[in-house]
Amino acid sequence: MQWTIPGTTLTAERADADRTAERFQALFLAGGLTLSQVSNITGLEPYTVQNWVKRGFLSPPRCKRYDMEQVCRIININILKGAMPLEQIVKLMAYLNGDLVDESDDLVDDTMLFFFFVQLAARARYIGGTETWDDALLQVTENYREPVPGAREKLIKVLKVMLTSWTANQLKAEADKMLAEL
Repeated sequence: MQWTIPGTTLTAERADADRTAERFQALFLAGGLTLSQVSNITGLEPYTVQNWVKRGFLSPPRCKRYDMEQVCRIININILKGAMPLEQIVKLMAYLNGDLVDESDDLVDDTMLFFFFVQLAARARYIGGTETWDDALLQVTENYREPVPGAREKLIKVLKVMLTSWTANQLKAEADKMLAEL
């Protein structure tokens, strides 16, 4: 079944969610992405991405190119922004990774967070409500290696917030569509 990869404009088979990392790595074979490419992949206006850089939500591009981690940070924010204010998104990311520009204190890099989330979101329609998500969260993060004790627990909490936010945004879009059809 086709779906749009969360936070992007890219379509894929939902069953291939575990291969999203490979697909993304192919996008970066020639180096980083330009702002217009990032805009096309995320559906965000270029000025939005530039604003997030200015506000310190992500590091500036190098030689006018965004690397995979920066693009995944942009996508992670994009996943959440439909249901959460930016200040809460920053607080959530800082809970997991401390200073948003300093990668040395990260418990999980943004690429891994995004790929974990895609796997979780692909399963979301089959795992019921929030009370049944725990097993899926444990499965998705089973290969995560904690840099410090308690990191996996923090990662699971952040993924649960992300899934709840994304699901709320999906439901809102569905309700808006139904309302427009009245």
